[in-house]
Amino acid sequence: MLYTKHLFICTNQRPEGSRVSCGEGHGLSLVAAFKKLIKDKQLNTEIRAQKAGCLEACELGPSVAVYPEGVFYGNVQLADVEEIVTEHLENGRVVERLVMDFDKLRALKK
Repeated sequence: MLYTKHLFICTNQRPEGSRVSCGEGHGLSLVAAFKKLIKDKQLNTEIRAQKAGCLEACELGPSVAVYPEGVFYGNVQLADVEEIVTEHLENGRVVERLVMDFDKLRALKK
């Protein structure tokens, strides 16, 4: 495997008047912030952050998925980037307060 961890940050943008989307909620800014911090901490040879299309978690977005763990973070704000990088990516501790609640997501989609 080329990278030990891979972040997918949703940047999906839907047409005006349709379902909410992560791109409206600063998805591209999140991509830039993750990339910058990962590079500044010289983790960019081990960790890759990239924009992604819809992760189907729009109602709880902006969303970020971390692999290989398969952890999904929801309602990620720019202020959360450093905590995710430091806690999860560097120290292997999931940021529990941001973990997406899939039961809530299923209820919202009904």
